[in-house]
Amino acid sequence: MWQVTGQKRAVSLFQRSLETGGVSHAYLFTGPAHSGKMNLARELAKAVNCTGADAPCGVCDSCRKIDDLKHADVRIIGLNSNDTAEDAKSKTEISIDQIRQIQHSANLPPFEGKYKVFIIENAELMSTEPANSLLKTLEEPEAKVIFILLAVDAKQLLETVVSRCQPVEMVPVPFREIEDALVSKHGLEPERAALLARLSRGWFGWAVTAADDADLMERRDEMLDRVIEVMEADCETRFAWSAQVAGKFAGDRQYVYERLDLWLDWWRDMLMIKAGLIDNVTNINRLDELKEAAEPRTLFQIRQFISSLQSAEAQLRQNANPRLVLDVLMLDVPAAVNRKETAVSDSR
Repeated sequence: MWQVTGQKRAVSLFQRSLETGGVSHAYLFTGPAHSGKMNLARELAKAVNCTGADAPCGVCDSCRKIDDLKHADVRIIGLNSNDTAEDAKSKTEISIDQIRQIQHSANLPPFEGKYKVFIIENAELMSTEPANSLLKTLEEPEAKVIFILLAVDAKQLLETVVSRCQPVEMVPVPFREIEDALVSKHGLEPERAALLARLSRGWFGWAVTAADDADLMERRDEMLDRVIEVMEADCETRFAWSAQVAGKFAGDRQYVYERLDLWLDWWRDMLMIKAGLIDNVTNINRLDELKEAAEPRTLFQIRQFISSLQSAEAQLRQNANPRLVLDVLMLDVPAAVNRKETAVSDSR
């Protein structure tokens, strides 16, 4: 039984492929961090190597070994796959040596399973040389070998690599489904499950991680506090924030995207409040703060700034200058207006 919450379309695709013997030699899973890409990849690895009656059964020796990361034919490759924790901190790319090790292993038959499965995490962090090297293997695939590339954004990969893979896009899961799974499968109290389901933005992996890791929620709260502080601050403080965040972009793009996502969540929630759609608010635990922030701003201002946030993220993903993009974004933050002006504008 597939241990996957949501992603019904992807699971159906894999089930049909298993039934017809049409499993692809390479897949590309795309979606945000904590969207469940790794979990889905491991479930697929279990399914193709399962010895039970209903793959993936989750209880046969093969499935258990994959769950415990002890299966000889299933390898996960990422930034720190072969590094010490200290060495990994200084690395921002998957190396050519890692890809060569994959190629050597792929030329050998499966040792204990039916298929060799290579899961490449953060595949977009391959530079041109390792990506081109991997491309040769994807163009001439070995039998009984499956590559699963995991990436946040397929556009950051070589087009030739993308074209050799079957795409699988992760989709947001309805928050009610996440809430039910957190209660039934993870034993959370309904109130906490409801909050995490909303904050997850449809990504079940994030909700599960937050349920098990109190530090994740604490870090999120700290980042959101900073967003609110900068939003209400003067231009000097906003430019200092943009300089600090832009300085992280080259080494850790996810750091920047996470903060922009929080900005977008906050302003979207303000839009929901202005529209009277309280049930659609994400940060439901900060409802009073949201109402206070939304009251002195017009509906038009909020909608315009949401567009600015979306434009900024799109430009960053196209490798625009991060300092310039974020400085312009800070200039676009709408100032609070008085209640009379807000009422007139919202009535239009």
